[in-house]
Amino acid sequence: MSPQHTLFYDIQKKMGARFVDFAGWEMPVYYSSITEEHQAVRQCAGLFDTSHMGQFLMTGSQAESALQHLTPNNIKRLQSGQCQYSAFLNENGMFIDDIILYKYHSEKFFICVNACNTEKDFRWVKDHLKGNAIVQDVSRDYALLALQGPQAESIIRSLTPDPQSLKGFHFMETQIGGIPLLISRTGYTGEDGFEIYIPTSSPNTASLWSIILEKGQPLGLRPAGLGARDTLRLEAAYSLYGHEINDQTTPWEAQLGWIVKMNGDDFIGKKALEQAREKGLKKIRIGIEMSEKGIARQDYPIEYEGRIVGKITSGTLSPTLLKAIAIGYIDPKFSAPGTKIHIDIRGKKRNANIVSLPFYKREI
Repeated sequence: MSPQHTLFYDIQKKMGARFVDFAGWEMPVYYSSITEEHQAVRQCAGLFDTSHMGQFLMTGSQAESALQHLTPNNIKRLQSGQCQYSAFLNENGMFIDDIILYKYHSEKFFICVNACNTEKDFRWVKDHLKGNAIVQDVSRDYALLALQGPQAESIIRSLTPDPQSLKGFHFMETQIGGIPLLISRTGYTGEDGFEIYIPTSSPNTASLWSIILEKGQPLGLRPAGLGARDTLRLEAAYSLYGHEINDQTTPWEAQLGWIVKMNGDDFIGKKALEQAREKGLKKIRIGIEMSEKGIARQDYPIEYEGRIVGKITSGTLSPTLLKAIAIGYIDPKFSAPGTKIHIDIRGKKRNANIVSLPFYKREI
């Protein structure tokens, strides 16, 4: 099957983007270098094409209660125009996906899901939907750009005045250059920023990439690929489906218990999570810094006093910290920050330390 292309593919190709296959999409992994694009986001701003992500629209007189049953967070506390980080969990209380919810009002919600899970998520939602609610897969109806970095607000303000007072995890509808948009103050980099949903039905959608880059260039904006997006999210200790979270991991283990509201309404997986909490955790997500040369990659074993006690889920050389960092899961008995461990890197035992997460947190 031929890979899918976003609306911005042609212009990105002309810019010299290096592409990789991701979840059936041909996506830019970098333009100049991962490190340069990473540093641009930390210091100025970067523009990402994330149009491969999936989007659902849920409507109906019982949309709110239906979605409350499908997710563990408390949707009812949301005001119109607010976003919420949440998840779809299976009956075992483990991740089907992590998601962002957008509440227009109690009868209309917009949902962003991971690209690799779009079809699976949609089938699951349809199979478990209750009451007077309808869900539509509207992924093809939107392109998605992420403008991230300390200069993101200044760049957005120069394009449209509306979102300048937009608070974190809030969204609104506006326009740039006559193009209708949904803009949310959200992101996946650990920096301030905005995610911009653009209807693909607009004849000028593809032009928005160039419009934003041109306006932001004097402020240091540059295009950024999925490579920098991954190193940025890892420094911020954000989980990635298929790495830190999957259908064998609970929110308790992933240290994402704050998205689970056990005192609220019933939701799929709630009973299993109650039982899991009573029994105690068998693994827990941790941060790791290498204390000698070597990068801990996915699935590398974590050892404590000669025995395997966990494994790595993500690892990289941090462009910000200039040291090798990693996230992994370990037996909770050995999870305290400061614990000295070894990482088996291709048969060689390398020294490392468990550290508190996140590795990087922006100054506010």
